[in-house]
Amino acid sequence: MFEIKPRDKIVERALLVGAYVDAADRADADDLLDELAELVRTLGIPVVDRQLVHMREPQARYLLGSGKAEELCDRLKAQNCDVIIFDNELTPAQQRNWEQLSKVTVIDRAEVILDIFGMRAQTREARLQVDLARMEYSLPRLTRAWGHLGKQGGGIGAKGEGESQLEQDRRKIRGQMDRLRREIEEVRRARATQRKDRKRAPVPNAAIVGYTNVGKSSLLRRLTGAEVLVENKLFATLDTTTRKIALPNKQPLLLTDTVGFVRKLPHELVESFNATLEEAALSDFLIHVLDASHPRVMEFYNTTMAVLEDLDADTKQMLVVFNKIDRVEDPLARAALRRHFPAAAFVSVHTGEGLDDLIERIGDFVAKNTSQFELHLPLGRTDLLARLHRDGVVHAVDYTDLEIRVRATLPDRTRADLGEFVVPRDGDAPAEPLLKSRRAE
Repeated sequence: MFEIKPRDKIVERALLVGAYVDAADRADADDLLDELAELVRTLGIPVVDRQLVHMREPQARYLLGSGKAEELCDRLKAQNCDVIIFDNELTPAQQRNWEQLSKVTVIDRAEVILDIFGMRAQTREARLQVDLARMEYSLPRLTRAWGHLGKQGGGIGAKGEGESQLEQDRRKIRGQMDRLRREIEEVRRARATQRKDRKRAPVPNAAIVGYTNVGKSSLLRRLTGAEVLVENKLFATLDTTTRKIALPNKQPLLLTDTVGFVRKLPHELVESFNATLEEAALSDFLIHVLDASHPRVMEFYNTTMAVLEDLDADTKQMLVVFNKIDRVEDPLARAALRRHFPAAAFVSVHTGEGLDDLIERIGDFVAKNTSQFELHLPLGRTDLLARLHRDGVVHAVDYTDLEIRVRATLPDRTRADLGEFVVPRDGDAPAEPLLKSRRAE
């Protein structure tokens, strides 16, 4: 793989900087700096110092004023830090200017998140998506990665004075980006095939979404017994995991865990991880998990809803679940959440509190798309009877000399597929004989 930005050494001491313009945004900027510190510690880099800076307006050269930039560099030397990490997005020129002034590595929040994703990526799909996002982010920043970019080279086929090293590297990266996009498209097609196989057996499916580190993977593991990675770290898992569970009424359901969201998520990652995030857009309903104990829980809710809106999934049926309720000691805080979200479920995956109620609520969501029917199947179509057991809940089976009479609760998709075998109820429209050719076999 072509290296975008080789580093001379591993950084060991970080200075965090967060800048804001409006005084009313100070509390939010401070909270974002806390989150940046947690992101940096996830990379294993100690945070030595942090500075929250008020600026009148963003400056083109350093984002901050030159006086404040000099002051931060003096503080950097005094603390013996070897990296400055900005919570704000820096332009390529601003990063170059800061590195020339400070003589240390300077990165921003987006690059931190990209490094975490690169460290967490395990499957081929996740690695492809991370590599593409990293290249899209680094392409305009090539001039800070190499010292030889202005050199030109000639040779057979060269035009004029020759092609600069910068132009060669950019062309090489664009070629690799095209290759990565083709490979990701192959992954999408494979995922679409898997999804089509699931749709042939139309078991309802729900996607678990939410902010990073709120307990999505823990919830999936608790409900399904799946051996999925569970860590108290941001972005502990990047890949979707789908597991099947049986609800109390024996109705099957597919649960899919998705990558966590975060404020200021780099646009490159949102674009690159569409193959993963589309699981949320194509599910029957969403389970939106929130950390009830976090003071900024409403901001996390809004962040997730904004990403879902980008995916055109914000209008789906949604069950809001407040996790870690055992950490909320203030009864007024619990009451406030219940007042704002009266239909939400309140659980603790750690202690098991509220999980029975959650499963019942999930069953209610599944029941919205299911109905009870009576079907008359040909005696020779035991495969259809097996499908009814697989897709829904069979309540009674009666064999006669002519047919198999079944009473079952089925998803609407299964009812549509087996429409010609369904006994019409009063007021029902005649069903389309979708399986007429199969019945004649």
